[in-house]
Amino acid sequence: MSKIIHVLYGFDCRIFQRINRYFHLYLLNLFFRTITHFGGARFTIISSILLFLTAWSRETRLLAISSALALAASHIPVHLAKEFFPRKRPYLTIEKTNILENPLQDHSFPSGHTTAIFAVLTPYILTIPTFSLVLILVGVCVGVSRIYLGLHYPSDVIVGAILGISAGCLSYSLLLL
Repeated sequence: MSKIIHVLYGFDCRIFQRINRYFHLYLLNLFFRTITHFGGARFTIISSILLFLTAWSRETRLLAISSALALAASHIPVHLAKEFFPRKRPYLTIEKTNILENPLQDHSFPSGHTTAIFAVLTPYILTIPTFSLVLILVGVCVGVSRIYLGLHYPSDVIVGAILGISAGCLSYSLLLL
């Protein structure tokens, strides 16, 4: 079992390094340093509140509540996972990792930003299919930004996306089905 974990960790590190190595490119830096904030607490909470306040119908208001509920519920498993699986961030374990000044110091697994963005977006993806591709791309870009910026392994981002999507689907089914 430990050999399988070691192989998976090596694969995780190689993918991380392939993404993080482009850190020096100005336009990518600008893009990923900006979009990463879409998964941050400030943006996801404020956008959830604004979407609720600007809702024009009962269904739209329920959609905004579903999104906010998913955001709140998704952070319980994130917090528990960070406590029970205290994984160090990649910049602390992988040499020559490109990183921003003053990087995060808490645990890496899973990605809270990725969880948050997918939790907020999933009810909208399920309700408004015409925007699905754009919304999914936003979520994926937030996830990739966390790797690019040296803060998360790819597996942190994948698990974060799964948690966010799960919370989004659950809240959607509770409020809108």
